[in-house]
Amino acid sequence: MQTTLPTELYLSAATHFGTPLYVYHAEKIKEQYQKLKASFSRLDVRIFYACKALTNQRILEILRKEGCGIDCSSIQEVQLALRAGFQPEQILYTSNGIAFEEIEEAVLKGVHVNIDSLSNLEKFGARFGYSIPVGIRLRPNILAGGNLKISTGHDKSKFGIPVNQLDQLLSVCNQYNLKVRTLHIHTGSDIKDAGVFLDGLNVLFECVRHFPELQVLDLGGGFKVPYHPSEKETNLREMAKQLETAMEEHRQKTGQSLQLWFEPGKFIVSEAGVLLTKVNVLKNNGDIRIAGVDTGLNHLIRPMMYEAYHHLLNLSNPEGSQYPYMVTGYICETDTFAEDRSLPEIREGDVLAILNAGAYGFEMSSQYNSRFRPAEVLVQDGKLTLIRRRENLDDLLRSQV
Repeated sequence: MQTTLPTELYLSAATHFGTPLYVYHAEKIKEQYQKLKASFSRLDVRIFYACKALTNQRILEILRKEGCGIDCSSIQEVQLALRAGFQPEQILYTSNGIAFEEIEEAVLKGVHVNIDSLSNLEKFGARFGYSIPVGIRLRPNILAGGNLKISTGHDKSKFGIPVNQLDQLLSVCNQYNLKVRTLHIHTGSDIKDAGVFLDGLNVLFECVRHFPELQVLDLGGGFKVPYHPSEKETNLREMAKQLETAMEEHRQKTGQSLQLWFEPGKFIVSEAGVLLTKVNVLKNNGDIRIAGVDTGLNHLIRPMMYEAYHHLLNLSNPEGSQYPYMVTGYICETDTFAEDRSLPEIREGDVLAILNAGAYGFEMSSQYNSRFRPAEVLVQDGKLTLIRRRENLDDLLRSQV
């Protein structure tokens, strides 16, 4: 598994900006978005980047210029999207367990809104009635995704209004004469089987007849990204063919033409990002060689939170003899990035690359142990540009009073 940029460029970034360091490849981000567009070109589709994966303004601007929409999970993400130049009609806001005031603010900003609870839907109806179109997030009771923590559509999930509460949902819609424009589901992340999206679509087809003003079916995101060298991404073209057939059959049966929306996040930015880290210390623990690096779960929590695999490269000694290593962080917790991982010989001072760090890397980072969050660098047209400075002590103290 290789990086998307030359090794020399990453080493130059590490030398110039220091480590730990997030490096993003602009052209790879564009490539992933265009791959999605091409795969679904025969369908009436809109793509909204799920910006919870990575919200740096420069990344948002790249995708805006490509013509991508943006999916937001909080009112703050909506504000960031507007600041990055997205127009309200390009922004989708899908709420989850939040105060109605946040939904109200999103509506008043003019963005598309999906509501995921009967309680907030009632409040929406009482406040806006028929005057504002609304989307409804349903829970399809489908178990999908690479990890239960990122599976959001199963029957124990907190997300969405359960489909078995359809009668109650319709009662609220009728009471307030709601204009339901969108039905939304999101079953999870790291979905390998393209058929899961067809299963979700069929759940929505069972519901559409109850919503005469429906225009959009939103299937969420969750396309599989290959983290391990043996993995393959979701077969988008096969998935598109299945959806094309299903949508055409629905159109012929009902006369109804509906638009499809998708909200990929990880698929667009994961492979474009690398976390660079320097080896601080080497230890021998019996048969185990431990390489302690200058980053930890405070900068990339996925291996510890999800037991996620991230491929590692030794950029400083790529041709060295292979040895098994445990690569660990510098946090006062167990923060292991890799166990028994075969890598070219590691020496103190070597720069390692942690791949697939573009999604939920910096975005889930923290100041735990009073460590500074790293800088972020964008590579575009072969040029390195700092897009977020490294934090300092002032940042740790800034909001204390």
